[in-house]
Amino acid sequence: MNKATQDRWRSFFLGNRTQYGLLFSIVLYMLLIAIGFVYLYPLLFMFVTSLKSPADLLNPMVQWIPTEFYTGNYVKAYRVLDYPHTLASSLLISVVPSVIQAAVASLVGYGLARYRFPGKNFIFFLILATFIIPAQNTVIPQMLTYREFGLLGNLWALILPALLGQGYKSAIFILIFYQTFLSLPKVLEEAARLDGAADWKIFVQIALPTAVPAYIIAIIFSTVWYWNETYLTVIFLEGGIQSLPMQLAKFVQAYENLYPPGVVNIFDRLNEAVKLSGTFLNILPLLLMYFVLQKWFVESIERTGITGE
Repeated sequence: MNKATQDRWRSFFLGNRTQYGLLFSIVLYMLLIAIGFVYLYPLLFMFVTSLKSPADLLNPMVQWIPTEFYTGNYVKAYRVLDYPHTLASSLLISVVPSVIQAAVASLVGYGLARYRFPGKNFIFFLILATFIIPAQNTVIPQMLTYREFGLLGNLWALILPALLGQGYKSAIFILIFYQTFLSLPKVLEEAARLDGAADWKIFVQIALPTAVPAYIIAIIFSTVWYWNETYLTVIFLEGGIQSLPMQLAKFVQAYENLYPPGVVNIFDRLNEAVKLSGTFLNILPLLLMYFVLQKWFVESIERTGITGE
């Protein structure tokens, strides 16, 4: 075997300066598959188990492939969760505050990035303090204030903090918008001012279009955090709006009320598959949102530079 052939085989297996070799690619894909399996295993287990019939649950030979396509668990979970009503409530208390929070955070980030004024560093300190101080430390005075103003059990208990830049984890979104607007070339703003553009016109027509990836990131992350937040939501909205996570937390009791013992046979009693069906219905809207927005979500993360690179 001549030297040229040896170099070709060495390049094929070990790679060269322009491309990875076969051995490196195999190790890389094995590592990615192993990491992906760790994250996907609970989701796959939940979905497969939710499709098992009572007979499959009692059969030790059935692990990953059910013997039939059984949707009875989803029918029960759908009724127990009162799915259409609680889904609409969850969307309302997740999407509305998220859109408002992203709009307010962009205004605050733009002001901090493009203007100089006294006390700017102190405002930064206060913004970081809202993120560093745990929400559990401020929930009692916040709850007493809301009770005094009659906001407990009302959607305004979530909208009002978002309007004032104090929604869930608003400090992160303010810093994202701050960094985005900080990278905006100064000459664009100066040219607009020479053409007679006012401050609000510069923000709407020049700064806002360049921050679309930051808006996508802020709205998606905020929606997911509002959706999954149960501690503060239960305190502020209990007795008023019922979301899917709140209803899921009371799933066992709601199931007992809908299917009381003695009314249904032993096979229709609450089991693991029904619980996992309710859990899957709870995360289904978030999964659909991710699959629909996946392309823009990944591109926005790369553009906003929040990957840590």
